[in-house]
Amino acid sequence: MSVKRYDAVVVGGGGAGLRTAIEIARDPHIRVAVVSKVYPTRSHTGAAQGGMNAALGNVIPDDNPEAHAFDTIKGSDFLADQDAVFFMTEKAPEIIYELDRWGVPFSRLEDGRIAQRPFGGASFPRTVFAADKTGHVLLHTLFEQALSKDNIDFYNEFFLLDLIHDGERVKGVSIYDIKNGEVLVLQAKAVVLATGGFARIYWFRSTNAIGNTGDGQAVALRSGVPLKDVEFIQFHPTGLAKTGILLSEACRGEGGYLVNKLGERFMKRYAPEKMELAPRDMVSRAIEYEIREGRGVGEGARAYVYLDLRHLGEERIKERLPQVRQLAIDFEGVDPVKDLVPIRPTAHYCMGGIHVVDYRTSETPLKGLYAVGECACVSVHGANRLGGNSLTELIVFGKFAGIAVREFVKEVDYLELTEGEVNKGREFIEDLMKREGEENLAHVRAQMGEITWAKMGIFRDEESLRSAYEELSELLERWERIPVVDKSKVFNTNLIELLELRNMLELARAVALCALNRRESRGGHSREDYPERDDENFLKHSLVYYENGELKLDYIPVRITKYQPTERKY
Repeated sequence: MSVKRYDAVVVGGGGAGLRTAIEIARDPHIRVAVVSKVYPTRSHTGAAQGGMNAALGNVIPDDNPEAHAFDTIKGSDFLADQDAVFFMTEKAPEIIYELDRWGVPFSRLEDGRIAQRPFGGASFPRTVFAADKTGHVLLHTLFEQALSKDNIDFYNEFFLLDLIHDGERVKGVSIYDIKNGEVLVLQAKAVVLATGGFARIYWFRSTNAIGNTGDGQAVALRSGVPLKDVEFIQFHPTGLAKTGILLSEACRGEGGYLVNKLGERFMKRYAPEKMELAPRDMVSRAIEYEIREGRGVGEGARAYVYLDLRHLGEERIKERLPQVRQLAIDFEGVDPVKDLVPIRPTAHYCMGGIHVVDYRTSETPLKGLYAVGECACVSVHGANRLGGNSLTELIVFGKFAGIAVREFVKEVDYLELTEGEVNKGREFIEDLMKREGEENLAHVRAQMGEITWAKMGIFRDEESLRSAYEELSELLERWERIPVVDKSKVFNTNLIELLELRNMLELARAVALCALNRRESRGGHSREDYPERDDENFLKHSLVYYENGELKLDYIPVRITKYQPTERKY
């Protein structure tokens, strides 16, 4: 068994992981490993289209970090921790200018300043962008910066198997080399999880890459680290009707309309002031209400409404929304320059994640373990994330997590590994490869997707959630009887899909449990049997964790520092 030693291991090669690793590696004496399931430039950060929020005031000078904070807190349906939100919005401008200096090619105003456009739930146009490919150029710029550090080693195409710890402090990680089937242990003083979201639990309709299976969250959960607020799943309003592929909020930020089959801009019924630029949870529900009332096109799962960009003109669409146009042409066979685009909400983002106990450092309850980006819950998004805040979050908290880890590893020594800890991952893989059973991986995964969409989707109730929890528990038992059909060691995608399915099933069941017990409607969590927000009983974060092999649920207070909860209207 191969064991390698690093000061810090960052699991995840997307925006959050790279930004954290860059900051840790500012000290040339600290050795950093970045572990990524895919080649870093294929990480899901590259799929972010619309932009990232910062109160630069380049379009309207009155914008400021406090206005950004208020919009974020209101958008969160008052479930965000307000001190963490203020920290993010105050740091956001400086991290944008830092990225600008590093070479991110932001779109510009005529006078050369960084351009900004409106996004949903924002009181000012504060979303900076690079056409509609912001995440792509951000990811490549960060990867270039990381490659320039001699003290960062990359482990590309390695799968996270397990955290190694003694119950109080982390010791390292066990990882699987997808290229050759070997298991490797990385001993470390600190581990940072930056593995992205898990909205792929909605298997058939999600904007997420196939690999967004919540590996970091599932490993943390099995290690005794609580997950926070996982019941809050964001459904993006404008997924392409046939595939669920994302069309950026930039479509509406640039002035696009949503219309039903009657040609009505129906958002006037739901958010008369903000219209299409209401928060995502409200717009997604509005679309589904239109379809329910018979004002959508088609019926059932195939029904949709339209996104109308035609009035923007060909020049503006080509300049500001080139990728959106190409996606519509490639996957729907329509050209937004002259055609209406069929759209329907699609699973997009996880507001919840690994419980972070200190937003300034991104520490978790397990000493030496940190979590950053979508896999973490700081919490700055609460019950609903505003578009443009996810990239801001991962850069701000990635930077300051890196600072914290850099100082932490200077102060502590390594914890020694036992023989059992070193061999556990290898033995687990060997047992899986020998497993025999009659279950079919694709069938179990498909059933998971049907359960999550039908019973844990945009609208929920007691009966559907209870049923989802029970059925997902049964699927987890059936997972134990799924064999690995492919016995090869080289790029065994069958084995990887089996490992990913376990993670998704565990997380989906945790979502069902938390959603079942949150008997209110707030942000992305909409209970038809409890349609009102209930601040008296549920103005609190949920924590889900394992205790003696069983999922348990607890709650902690939301940190309210300035803005008392009020009714959320737009």
